[in-house]
Amino acid sequence: MRSPISFGSMLEKPFGDDGMREDGYRPARAKARRSGWIAMPKAVHTTAPSLAEIEEMAQQALKAVPAELRQYLRPVLIRIEDFPDEEVEMEMGLESPFDLLGLYRGVALTQQDSMMMRDDVDMIFLYRRPMLDYWCETGEDIRDIVRHVLIHEIGHHFGFSDDDMERIENAAE
Repeated sequence: MRSPISFGSMLEKPFGDDGMREDGYRPARAKARRSGWIAMPKAVHTTAPSLAEIEEMAQQALKAVPAELRQYLRPVLIRIEDFPDEEVEMEMGLESPFDLLGLYRGVALTQQDSMMMRDDVDMIFLYRRPMLDYWCETGEDIRDIVRHVLIHEIGHHFGFSDDDMERIENAAE
């Protein structure tokens, strides 16, 4: 379910050269790695994208996934939320809800078998506010951030661990 909470006033205040706003707020450092990915068309965002705009960015990024891989994503739902819920924060041991940009919740393809009976659906969560925080901190294009987080979570669906993906990213650099 999408949250109707608005944090616009936090994002409208300018940040100084030291990364701190004049009221003393400094964004938490999100735990994410960036590497070279295929560039999406650039659009300059001067205001924080809404949940719907982040969802559109994710759908555009999903369309760029090759069809032979995308066919295995049909049962996976993609949800955009402002933050991870309290249960996820506790499970992951997060210091801050800003520490998680995305999450794959499901059974990786490498762990599934044809006899497996499942009640739940595989889901990829993209967390808008932590991605916006990372965007403000780094100045990277928000579309690139959304795409990277989505592809990372798709990697988990295919059975890759964080260490596997880090090795792949490092090899690509």
